[in-house]
Amino acid sequence: MTDGSDEGTTRGLSARDEAVLAVERRSWPGPGAKERAIREQLGISPTRYYQLLNALLDDPRALEHDPVTVNRLRRVRDARRARR
Repeated sequence: MTDGSDEGTTRGLSARDEAVLAVERRSWPGPGAKERAIREQLGISPTRYYQLLNALLDDPRALEHDPVTVNRLRRVRDARRARR
């Protein structure tokens, strides 16, 4: 149960964090469409978006909210780290 503050719907995950995950959940025809949607829908730069997204991947509340997306992105991140 939340205290009525702007925490979003998933035990402390903010509405902005939920929106970031929702954008990432979608499939995009190309990189330009995604970056345009980030600016228009979230009102932030793509750089800030990816900073927020990366932090969400380590947040247990994000995993609880959208386990499929978070686990997929964790696998991608881990594979990139392994290639370095």
